[in-house]
Amino acid sequence: MSDNMIAYAMVFIGIFLFAGVYSLYRQGLKVGAVFCGIGGVMALFAGVMWW
Repeated sequence: MSDNMIAYAMVFIGIFLFAGVYSLYRQGLKVGAVFCGIGGVMALFAGVMWW
């Protein structure tokens, strides 16, 4: 059961980071958006693989 909770948390973190990508891109901070996007992809991938 706890393994699934970690997977849910990783997916939530990934979605949160993608919201950050949108925010940073709108502010004109494209380098920050790229790094945030990479972190979001890694978090989503980890959540899906953990599942």
